[in-house]
Amino acid sequence: MTLNPMKTRPPARPRLPRAISALALLLITGATLPEWARAQAEAADAAAPVVNSQLDERLFYELLVGEMALNSGDAGSAYELMLDAARRTRDETLFRRSVDIALQARAGDQALAATRAWRLARPDSLDAVRLQLQVLLLLNRPASLGEPLKVLLAQTPAPERPGLISALPRLLQRASDPKGVATAIEEALKPYRDQPGTRVAARVAQGRAWLEARDPDRALALAHEAQALDPSAPGPALLALELMRDRPAAEELVRQHLGQPAVDSGVRVAYARLLTNAQRYGDATVQLQALTRQQPELAAPYLSLGALELELKHVPEGEAALLRYISLTEQAAAKAGSVQRPEAAAADSDGDGDDDDGASRPEQGLVQAWLMLAQSAEQRSDYAAAERWLAKVDDPQRALEVQQRRASILARQGKMAQARELIRRVPEKSADDGRAKLLAEAGLLRDAKDWKSAYEVLGAASQKYPDDADLLYEQAMMAEKVDRVDDMERLLRKVIELKPDNAHAHNALGYSLADRQQRLPEARQLIQRALELAPGDPFITDSLGWVEYRLGHRDEALRLLRGAYSSRPDPEIGAHLGEVLWSLGLRDEALRVWREAKGREPGNDVLLETLARLRVDL
Repeated sequence: MTLNPMKTRPPARPRLPRAISALALLLITGATLPEWARAQAEAADAAAPVVNSQLDERLFYELLVGEMALNSGDAGSAYELMLDAARRTRDETLFRRSVDIALQARAGDQALAATRAWRLARPDSLDAVRLQLQVLLLLNRPASLGEPLKVLLAQTPAPERPGLISALPRLLQRASDPKGVATAIEEALKPYRDQPGTRVAARVAQGRAWLEARDPDRALALAHEAQALDPSAPGPALLALELMRDRPAAEELVRQHLGQPAVDSGVRVAYARLLTNAQRYGDATVQLQALTRQQPELAAPYLSLGALELELKHVPEGEAALLRYISLTEQAAAKAGSVQRPEAAAADSDGDGDDDDGASRPEQGLVQAWLMLAQSAEQRSDYAAAERWLAKVDDPQRALEVQQRRASILARQGKMAQARELIRRVPEKSADDGRAKLLAEAGLLRDAKDWKSAYEVLGAASQKYPDDADLLYEQAMMAEKVDRVDDMERLLRKVIELKPDNAHAHNALGYSLADRQQRLPEARQLIQRALELAPGDPFITDSLGWVEYRLGHRDEALRLLRGAYSSRPDPEIGAHLGEVLWSLGLRDEALRVWREAKGREPGNDVLLETLARLRVDL
């Protein structure tokens, strides 16, 4: 980043009448000082008889005139006055103000000069060194990072040094030359690679720096070195988690760490989250089960575990986990003496949507648990229980979700017209609400297998929101169900045009071609692109296995489908895996997989079609 030099000129320095005090001068001139200067002025006036106060007439004058110059656009004079005052007083606040003025004026060299002056005046100041490093990064001078980095490390107390080393990649992550920064970090950390207290942290920091510099192989080698030195340290495992997207082999380091007798629960939580995002629900469930055994009184893991168990059709286990979450959360709230209903929390919230999982606050987690329990009860046809859970939710933010569940209950009882009307009556506070209602109505019809009506609702929605990729994708899925294959392909290609990084659209188009045994090389290319966009996704891996099977590569298909099914034992993946096993003569295993799949979802269309086509009676 190149910063523009400031226009500077020697400031005039008229003398002030000695009788004018700091606060009196503020009243006379009407000038406004920043808070830090105001505090110094007030302190000086309050302690006027004290002769050792730093805020003498000259210093106060420089501060006042400097701020006035800055307000009038003369950053050069403001900088010179402030830096002169900082040098005379050795005041760290004034040095920092000098740097701020220079950076605001995009005068990088002057900002750097101010940090150097600060370090000369206060050689023991770690803040000065940190700020100098940040300025060097702004100026894109990684070659100059070495000296201040070494000083910062040397002056940091030994007990705090491992933490500083671990934080270095974050401290320096905004550099425009990450490779230069990684080289500087590696050089600065050489003295600490063999010290018992820092050797693991040094390798992990170097690994993160090289990962930022897009050298994952070097980062992975450093993670291996660090874990070999201390298998129980969480740092190498956390680095391995960051590497898993580019280097799947890094997952073995995570597993090795989690195999230790006592491990940091944060690693397990991060691993479970990563597995969930990759739709490896079975693997994520194993980690959350281990976490609840390790810390049975910790509420949050039970919420995630319950959601995953229900997704995997493990209904008793899922409901038990959710009930445990509710119990622990309510106990904690009662003990704290501050039980807050979800609707009150919604009123207090600023609605900025910063919560990454929707359950960062206990009251929102309770709403999620109630809604999931209602859905589970509905699927068991226990509509009275479902309504009891829904009645607990009194959060205006979730009104559509609650009514959608009530509509689903009506639809299951054959009252589709009433169900659709219930969704349509939900008030719309924004355009997004209208779009969400259309998607909810289409979802209701899709679940009832009324493909034609769902296609019509989504078609009308797409006319209203012509460039909404999500609506177009859903319409494409319904187009296939009503045998409008050309429309499906056209819609999916439009989604890809609107969102080239949409993995689901690439996968859906590729799978559709493979399933119809058309343009198989193109189908494989589309699915491989989807897998690049969403590495490890079991449904996309299933699609790739299916296209390999259609191409006659049965051994490769079996490898891919076994991996997909072990990550996500979904009935559709099970149907494909069973067919490949059947074709290879592995009929006992095929029957076992199909029975498992049917046990999870007896009415799965793909599974039933496969069994009928192969004339298999389970």
